[in-house]
Amino acid sequence: MKNIDRRRAIVAAAACLSALALPAGAQDAYPSRPVNLVVGFAPGGGTDLIARQIAPRLSELLKQPVVVENRAGASGTIAAGVVAKAKSDGYTLLLGHVSSNAMVPAITPKMPYAAGKDFAPIVLIGSVPQVVVVPASSPAKTLQEFIAMAKAKKGAVNYASSGQGTQQHFAAELFQLATGTSMTHVPYKGSGAALTDLISGQIDVNFDTVPTVLQHIRAGKLRALAVTTRSRVATLPDVPTVAEAGVPGYEIGAWYMLMGPAALPRPVRDALAAAMAKVLATPDVREKLAALSTEIAGGTPEEAQAYLGTEITKWARLAADKKITAE
Repeated sequence: MKNIDRRRAIVAAAACLSALALPAGAQDAYPSRPVNLVVGFAPGGGTDLIARQIAPRLSELLKQPVVVENRAGASGTIAAGVVAKAKSDGYTLLLGHVSSNAMVPAITPKMPYAAGKDFAPIVLIGSVPQVVVVPASSPAKTLQEFIAMAKAKKGAVNYASSGQGTQQHFAAELFQLATGTSMTHVPYKGSGAALTDLISGQIDVNFDTVPTVLQHIRAGKLRALAVTTRSRVATLPDVPTVAEAGVPGYEIGAWYMLMGPAALPRPVRDALAAAMAKVLATPDVREKLAALSTEIAGGTPEEAQAYLGTEITKWARLAADKKITAE
C-alpha cells in the first residue's frame, strides 16, 4: 500500500511539474472561457449588425460565450489597436473592417498598428454594398438631381461618415472626384449618430452600408438614390447603381473579416476558422446575412491573408493617386 501511495505521489508531482512547464493558457482546450469580439463602431452600424448575427452561433459551436464589445471611435482604429496589442490567446478577436484595416492606414501616416503585420486573418466573412441616401425631405429625387444640387451649392452640401478613412469617407471623396462636386465632410464616431442627423435633415447625404440604412429606407425616412456596387442589390431591386444613374465606372463597397492578434497560435486560428466555416454555412445565418445584403465569402486563413494584403495595397494606391488624406 505504501508503494502504491508513493507511486501516486510521484505521478501527481510529475503532472504538476508538467503543467507548470506548459505555456500559459495551454493546460485547457481552447476556448475555456468567454471570447471577446471587438467591434470598432457604435451599436446599430453595419459592423455591429454583422457581429451580432455571427456571435450567437459561434458561441454555440465554441461552447463559450462570444461577447460583442463595441469600442467605437477613430474610424474603428481604437478597436483594431486594442486587438493588435491584446494577448495572442484567441480570447480577444476583431471584426475587421475595410476602414480600420485598409482605408484609414492608407491616409494616416502614423497608425497605432501595422495593418499588414499586426493581425492574423481568420476568415473573410463577406462584403456589403453601400447606398447613396438622402433625407426623405431632400429636394433631390434622383442621383442626377442631387449632383445638380451639390454643384449649385458648392461646399454647402454636407455628407456624413463614421470617421476619417471609413468607407463612407472614401465613397464620398470618390463621388466628388467622379462628378466634379464639392461637399463638406462631417465625421461621426459611428453610423448611429450620423443616421439620426441624416434623418432629421441636418446632414444632406450619406454613403452608408445597406444593412445600416435599409429599415429607414423601407420606413420612408430616407430616400435611396443609388447603390455603389457594380450590380443592383437584391434587397433594393428598384434602386439603380451609381453607374446606371449617370456616373460610369464608380464602384465601392465594404468588407468584414474575423481576425486576431498577429501571433495567434495556429491551432487556435484553425479552430476558429473551422467554427466560422460552419457558422457561415448555417441556413439561418446565411438568411440573416442575406437580409443585411451581405455577400458571404468564407475561405481559409491563407485566403483571408492574401485578400487583406491586396486591399491594403489597393486603397494605399488609390489614396495616393487621388490625393485623399485625413483632414
